[in-house]
Amino acid sequence: MTNPKTLLPPSDPAGLASELASAVVAAPLGQPVGCSNFKLRQATRVVSRHYDAVMAAATGLKTSQYSLLSHIDKLGPLQPSELAAHMALEPSTLSRNLQPLIAQGWVLVGPGANQRSRTLSLSEAGRTKRAEAKAAWKAAQLAFNARLGLERVARLHELLDECLVLMADGTAQIDPPLPTS
Repeated sequence: MTNPKTLLPPSDPAGLASELASAVVAAPLGQPVGCSNFKLRQATRVVSRHYDAVMAAATGLKTSQYSLLSHIDKLGPLQPSELAAHMALEPSTLSRNLQPLIAQGWVLVGPGANQRSRTLSLSEAGRTKRAEAKAAWKAAQLAFNARLGLERVARLHELLDECLVLMADGTAQIDPPLPTS
């Protein structure tokens, strides 16, 4: 079994290495132990911290901001509602996350098809910032791959893709309650 402490960034101010190490429990082969939602959220926090740290150090951006710049660059110009739908974001979340990018002049808000609609596009400065951030993202990705190993990352991607397909219908399947006794 891999030691979870070796999968974390060297600096671990939140103490997640200890938290993960203490959460490792020997289980019979093929039997899950613990809450899958909790484990996924835990992994997401650790991986996000890694990417955010690399991205912030190189560009001052959060990975969520890089993602917005990338989606607007690829899909734009487009309406905010289209971007929110494409990224599976609530419109209020999108609006809040766009504000700093608009304030920096990286995202332009232009007129839409009618007086009530708007379009989003990247400015030249936004395209430059996105290119800078892409290099930082690549560095974070390469460091992640090196830390976990290419084979493990490939298996992780396959498993996550399978899970996404299986969960894609959007309905929560509720199993009958377990008998109490």
